[in-house]
Amino acid sequence: MPSFHNGGVEIAFLDEGEGEPVVLVHGFASTKEVNWVNPGWVSTLTRAGRRAIALDNRGHGASSKLYDAAAYHSSLMAGDLHALLDHLGIRSADIMGYSMGARIAAFFAVEHPEYVRSVVIGGLGIRLVDGVGLPESLAEALEAPSLDDVSDPTGRTFRSFAEQTRSDLKALACCIRGSRQTLTRDQIATIAAPVLVAVGTRDDVAGSAEQLAAHIPGARHLPIPERDHMLAVGDKVFKQGVLDFLNQRP
Repeated sequence: MPSFHNGGVEIAFLDEGEGEPVVLVHGFASTKEVNWVNPGWVSTLTRAGRRAIALDNRGHGASSKLYDAAAYHSSLMAGDLHALLDHLGIRSADIMGYSMGARIAAFFAVEHPEYVRSVVIGGLGIRLVDGVGLPESLAEALEAPSLDDVSDPTGRTFRSFAEQTRSDLKALACCIRGSRQTLTRDQIATIAAPVLVAVGTRDDVAGSAEQLAAHIPGARHLPIPERDHMLAVGDKVFKQGVLDFLNQRP
């Protein structure tokens, strides 16, 4: 698995296919494989004639595990994306993120607009501006002695998912505490690249896709029918909507 260093942080990534690059940024407690390979995103994009690039965010997968919450600021995680593009010599790409990865993609679009051809914000709606990321209670669930000690339903869901992905629970707790930043409405209004916001109609984590899209000039929203936050990721409506969006953008 290829990797590179951004300062002292090692970032693992995959790079498959040829054509216009699409950079994939996974969600919290996930990995490039869990979020993008297993649900068929990489194969979908490469079959469509695109180059699929996906990284493991710091604290996740095969990338460095950090135990300082300050190391997970959303701007620093967007900086890893910036460093990846520079490492690969890519000057412009379509950026697609899911959940926490969508927050990172949005920060990247605001802070490094010259690299962005378009943005797909998946699994994150108006809580990009009206929320502060994942709640502190999830960090506490990750730090509990075992899953049996977690009573909060959302906490149990994320703790179980983190265990399934064999994640470093301590690093993830630091990630939650360090990445709870929002963007302002004025900031997201500066995104000039085409934007697609896609959220499951049963997603009670993301907030409204329509409301977020209304604050970004020219943005479109895509409802993913009858899908919650976890199940929307690999949905065929989501995939087709993204392919259509990429084909239509300038």
